[in-house]
Amino acid sequence: MKKVRVGAGQGFYGDTIYGALNMAKFGNVQYICFDCLAELTMAILQKDRQKDPSKGYTKDITVTAKQLLPFVKEKGIKLITNAGGINPEGARDEVVRIAKELGIEGIKVGIATGDNIYPILDELQAKGISFADYETGELFTKSKADILFASAYLGAWPIVECLKQGADIVITGRTTDTAQFLAPMIYELDWAEDDWDKLALGVLLGHLMECSGQATGGNFSGDWWNIPDMENIGYPIAEVYEDGRAVITKPDNTGGRVSIDTLKEQFLYEIHNPSHYVTPDVIADFSAARFEEIGKNRVQISGVKGKPKPPTLKAIMGYPNGYMGAGMIGYSWPDALKKAQKVDEIIRKQIELYELQVNDIHTEYIGYNSIHGPLAHPVDEDKLNEVYVRIAVHTNTKEEAVQFGRLFPPLALNGPPFVGGLANLYSVRQLLGLWSVLIPRDEIESRVKINVEEV
Repeated sequence: MKKVRVGAGQGFYGDTIYGALNMAKFGNVQYICFDCLAELTMAILQKDRQKDPSKGYTKDITVTAKQLLPFVKEKGIKLITNAGGINPEGARDEVVRIAKELGIEGIKVGIATGDNIYPILDELQAKGISFADYETGELFTKSKADILFASAYLGAWPIVECLKQGADIVITGRTTDTAQFLAPMIYELDWAEDDWDKLALGVLLGHLMECSGQATGGNFSGDWWNIPDMENIGYPIAEVYEDGRAVITKPDNTGGRVSIDTLKEQFLYEIHNPSHYVTPDVIADFSAARFEEIGKNRVQISGVKGKPKPPTLKAIMGYPNGYMGAGMIGYSWPDALKKAQKVDEIIRKQIELYELQVNDIHTEYIGYNSIHGPLAHPVDEDKLNEVYVRIAVHTNTKEEAVQFGRLFPPLALNGPPFVGGLANLYSVRQLLGLWSVLIPRDEIESRVKINVEEV
């Protein structure tokens, strides 16, 4: 019976390369798949491309290519990644450059494009397609000139087509987090477009793997102190059979743990409705999913059902949304929290006194409530050795954000006693807003293009 072993190589832009290296060395996998994109990442990549039109892909693809292309050539491992961001062509060119630099020839690099819908926004609106927010119904009032990028979420099938054309490396733009992992299962096991239960199983497996070490004991709220060798944590592997049986495991010679509990935490991550998990490829029903430990670091997954894919695809549009200004200042015992709270009072009154135009303001006390926020438990203030107060504002202009940061240095002499440190005083960032819509899938999928080139 046919089977395929698909390994996770990355859970976010900036993840360590060592998980993927361990996968290539010890995982005995045919595929290593990388999930690099989030909505925030798209905003970061857009800023990169604004500075340099040749950019717009995740910069760590350079490291990935240098470290893993030798394994592609020697072991035949295939790589699938959405590191293309908003410039898959640029990412492809970088991988080809690295391959030539390493003297590697004969491998094929494929890209799938068509997720970028910015060029056709006017056309879509002219056809009467609504850009109302798909959750709130709020009407879209911005012009195309206000939009920085617009990307639709593609599914697994463009990746499958690249594999059919012989690609050893597949690079996409905005795909769903699970598409990279589902595609090799479809391709290797001959799953059909309407094998809804198998596709739904593949989506769940992809969901369990998309966050790298989070499924193998990382970020684990159970007995995290007993997770072995976290400094060398292994990333998850899906061992999938033609008949739909599947096991999650991890590479030998790596740390971490694969158990029902570690997988359940990832299973529940970002799942709003487990009986109706919408993807471009299938609507998955996880409500009867079963997890069974069948050996050390081996958990069998079953019981997943699927329903026909939706008629629309989700798309996101990014637009400029003002600036963030911030400042941070620290105080030591005694009365550390009271001093920090006094700073917040002073800063808020100075905003009014100097007539700074601020849309929103946020204060947090690092060492007390910066993580828990309003859920933080009251504490004995005499036991707080030190507190940093961080205050951030949302402004319409960069100048106002900079001016806000200038309120902090005078506090060294004009505020509570004994400043312990100043930071982020002139840290100004442009903010991007995100708008989510649903687009008829035919309008997008009919424009998807596949290109596979040999190095």
